Amino acid sequence: MPRLLAPSFASYSRSWIRSDLIAGLTVWAVLVPESLAYATIAGVTPVIGLYAAVPSLLLYALIGSSRHLIVAPMSATAALSAGVVTAIGTGHDQAAVLTAGLAITTGIVALLAGLMRLGFLAAFISEPVLKGFIIGLALTIMIGQVPALLGLEKGSGDFFEKTWDVLRHLGGVDGLTVAVGLTSLAALLLLRRWVPLLPGSLVVALVAIGLTAALNLDDHGLDIVGHIDAGLPHLGFPDVSVDQFRDLLGGAVGVMLVGFAEGLGAAKTYAAHSGYEIDANRELLGLGAANLGAGLASGMAVNGSLSKTAVNGSAGARSQISGVTAAALTVLTLLFLTGLFENLPEATLAAIVIAAVIELVDIASLRRLWRVRAGQIAKVYQISARADFVGAVAALLGVLLFDTLPGLVIGIGVSLLLLIARTSRPHLAPLAPVGGADLAQAGHPAGPWVDITRNPEYAEVPGVLVLRVEAPLVFANADYVREQVCAIVDAASDLRLVVLDGRTTPSIDVTATGMLIQLRADLRRRGTEFVMAEDVGQVRDVLERAADSDEPEIYRTVEAAIRASFTGNG
Repeated sequence: MPRLLAPSFASYSRSWIRSDLIAGLTVWAVLVPESLAYATIAGVTPVIGLYAAVPSLLLYALIGSSRHLIVAPMSATAALSAGVVTAIGTGHDQAAVLTAGLAITTGIVALLAGLMRLGFLAAFISEPVLKGFIIGLALTIMIGQVPALLGLEKGSGDFFEKTWDVLRHLGGVDGLTVAVGLTSLAALLLLRRWVPLLPGSLVVALVAIGLTAALNLDDHGLDIVGHIDAGLPHLGFPDVSVDQFRDLLGGAVGVMLVGFAEGLGAAKTYAAHSGYEIDANRELLGLGAANLGAGLASGMAVNGSLSKTAVNGSAGARSQISGVTAAALTVLTLLFLTGLFENLPEATLAAIVIAAVIELVDIASLRRLWRVRAGQIAKVYQISARADFVGAVAALLGVLLFDTLPGLVIGIGVSLLLLIARTSRPHLAPLAPVGGADLAQAGHPAGPWVDITRNPEYAEVPGVLVLRVEAPLVFANADYVREQVCAIVDAASDLRLVVLDGRTTPSIDVTATGMLIQLRADLRRRGTEFVMAEDVGQVRDVLERAADSDEPEIYRTVEAAIRASFTGNG
C-alpha cells in the first residue's frame, strides 16, 4: 500500500515557493480557457471544465507521485466522455449528470486498480497504439470544431461523414465568424512558435473578448459562449441510477486506461528530467481520487495533461504547490471572473481547441514507425514486421471510423494479434562460429556464434547444425519450430547433430517441453541427434520438472555439445 504523504511534498524546501507560485499562475492562465474548451468537447457547458479542474488539481497533489503532472480536463478523456455519454442518454441536462457520473465511475475504477496494484495495465496500451489513437482523436476533435470556426451547423457521424458535411456546406460560411476564428487560430499558432512561454490561449481569449465587447460583434451574428454560472459547484453524487452507473462502467474502464497511459507518460517524462521516480500504482490512486473529486463537484473526467505539465515544468515548478496555486486561482475565477468569459466568441474557443490538439497530429511518428522494418525481419515476419505501425494505424482508423473507445480497443486488439503472430512464427537462425569450425568441432571455445544468413563469410561446422530460436518456446509456436527444424534437417545431407542454442530462448512451457521430446525422437529416426546448449536457466528448470523421460541433454556450451557428439563423451 503506498504511503499517504505525497512524494511531491517530501523534503520540500522553502526556496521552491517562489518558482512554484509563478508556475501555478502560468498553468492557471492556460488552464482556464482550455478547460472551458474541453468541456465543449465533452458536450457540456464550459463552466463544467472549471468545476472539474479544482478538485482534480488538489486531490492529485495530495496523492500522486509526480511533482510536475497537472491533472485537469483534457481532449482525449473529454472526447471519450462525449462518446460514452451520448451512447447512454440525450438532452443537455442529462448529459451533464451522466458526465459527472462517468467521472465518478472512472475514479472508482482507477482507485480499485491502484489498490490492487494494477499499474502494469499501462503495458497493454503500447506507445504506437496510443500514438495512433491520439492522432485519430485529435483529427476527430479538430473536425468537430471546424463548424464553430466557420459559422456552420455541426454535422454528425464519423470523421469522414463530418468532413464531407463541412465540405458540402462551405458555401454557407459566416464571414465574421471565419475572420474571428481563423485570426484567433493564426495568433495562437504564431504565439506558440515565437513566444512559447506566453499563455497564448489566455491572451487570445482576452483580446477576442475585448474586441467582441467593444465592437458589439455578437449583435452582428457572432456566436459567443454566453452566460456562465458564477460561484462554486454543487457537491454530491449526481442523480444517476444504478442501471446508468452500470452502463457507464465499460466506458469508465476505457477512460481510465487512456487517461492513465497518457498521464503516466507525461509524469515519467518530467520525472526523468528531474531525477525522481514515478509509482504507477500511486498514479492510479491519484487519477482515481482526481476523477472522483471532479465527479462529486459536478465536473467531468480528467487525466494528466502533457501540454499543461510542459507549461508547468518550463515555468520552473518544483512540486505540486504549483497545482494547488492553479486550483486556488481557478476558485477565484469561478467566484469573480466567469462574467469575463461570457463574451468569448465560440469561434475563438474552437480555435483554442484546434491549436491545443493540432500538435498531436504527429505524422512524422507514423513515418518513423513505418521505417522500423529491418530487411531480415521483413523477410521472416512479413506484415508483422511492421506490427507497431499496423497497430498505430488500426487505432487511428478505428477512431476515425468507429469512435474513440472502439478505436482504442481495435488498436490494442490488432497489436496483440500481431504479437501472437510473431511469437507463433519465430525466426530460426542457423549459426556459425566466428573463431572457426575446426575449433568448435574440437570442443575449444570458438568465439561468438553468429547468424550465417547475416554473416555468410563464416563456415558452419561440418555435420552439425547449430540453431537458435529467437523467441520463448510456448504452445503458440511449438509445432512451427518442430516443423521448421525437421524441414531444415531433411534438406541437409550427412547431418549428424542439431544443437539448439538456448541463449535467445528465455522461457518454455509444458507444451514446448513435449515438443522438444518429440523433436528428439523425430530427428533420431532421421539419424540425427538433438541436444541443447548454454545455460538456459528457466528452460532447464521446466525441462527437469515437466519432462517424463528422454528429454534432450543440455550442455554448458555449444562447443561442449559438439565435442561430446564427435567423441562420444557426454
